[in-house]
Amino acid sequence: MNALLLGLLLLLALAGLPFYLVLGGLALLGFAAQGLNPGLFFAEVLRLTENPALVAIPLFVLAGYILAESRASERLAKLAGALLGWLPGGLAVATLLIMALFTAFSGASGVTIVAMGGMMLPALLKGGYDQRFSLGMITASGSLGLLFPPSLALILYGVVSGVSISQLFVAGVLPGLILVGALGAFAMQHGWRLRTSTMTGRPALLPACKAAIWEAVLPLVVVGGIYAGLFTAPEAATVTVIYVGIVECFITRDIHPVRDLPRVLKQSGLLVGGILVILGSAMALTNYLVYADVPTAILNWLRYAISSKVTFLLLLNVFLLIIGSIIEIFSALVVVVPLIIPLAQHYGVHPLHLGIIFLMNLEIGYCMPPVGLNLFLASFRFQKPIILLYRAVLPFLIIQLITLALITYIPELTLYPVKLFVTK
Repeated sequence: MNALLLGLLLLLALAGLPFYLVLGGLALLGFAAQGLNPGLFFAEVLRLTENPALVAIPLFVLAGYILAESRASERLAKLAGALLGWLPGGLAVATLLIMALFTAFSGASGVTIVAMGGMMLPALLKGGYDQRFSLGMITASGSLGLLFPPSLALILYGVVSGVSISQLFVAGVLPGLILVGALGAFAMQHGWRLRTSTMTGRPALLPACKAAIWEAVLPLVVVGGIYAGLFTAPEAATVTVIYVGIVECFITRDIHPVRDLPRVLKQSGLLVGGILVILGSAMALTNYLVYADVPTAILNWLRYAISSKVTFLLLLNVFLLIIGSIIEIFSALVVVVPLIIPLAQHYGVHPLHLGIIFLMNLEIGYCMPPVGLNLFLASFRFQKPIILLYRAVLPFLIIQLITLALITYIPELTLYPVKLFVTK
């Protein structure tokens, strides 16, 4: 009977059954197969609500939605153009920074490509950049901010793995900057070759600074407060949503507190509810896998098949790149992380280092042909053939993969900032 139900569940999944129902169904079937009380499923969901770090998720999501609904992206884009437009490839570098910042706060590459990409692509083309380069940059940078605080992916990884979210925030900054820097160097080289530096009608610096100052200092408030030990991740989330709400509702007045804010609250609440349902179902499934001793079986096989840490990290990257290209990042986090943590511990991979490797792979997987999500989003948004996007993103993908290898095999790039700035 269980085999029949499992087959039916998988068929329904292929037919489009919501992912949380697939996870929940697998967990309930697993508990039944082990002769365990199905009530363990609901106990696991209840245990999730006791996690003190969980409060950071809805608050950061709400802050991201408020920023996305405001004109913050337009102001930040003008500021970046004013600051960096004089550099060879300055507009392209500004695009990278803005896309990364926007993704860090919105938590979704789809929002970034649709909102920021739709604004920056015409500016790049008008500034003299060719279409292939511009499309490749927008597509590759759509998920570039996932390593920067207060990225929702970092918070979810911390919740699922039990690793300190504040330490993850610090650990992701240097690898994220290295990745942005590598792509920025390529953009500058391309701009120098094209002899293009700035957009037409580059905004004046002083007005651009004045217009965007409130949003521009927000990352300094969040990251600086965590680095200085002034507040934890949940406290940073509280500060962020209050700050963003005051700025966008009462200073810039982009969001009307009565007419617009309830709609934004509803939209963010729907996303948070979906994340929590998936997270609870996935953790229940993970609980069953632990009861069934699945991680131990996988570990025993890997011990036999893989003898070195170097080989394990190489195969881990290949596996995660595939996962990142075919599975939505939040689903991948809650399903895969509990399985790979004991394997990584066996090979001596630090949990913080593992987290950055994991998220960097999923970030790159978004633009991995043939089915990376960013490729299809960009193809749909800009009405371009998917094959063109494959070719456009290739040089950026190569740079990202080289950077991934660097971060993977030099753990100090991830761990040293944590030792330097975090005392607990």
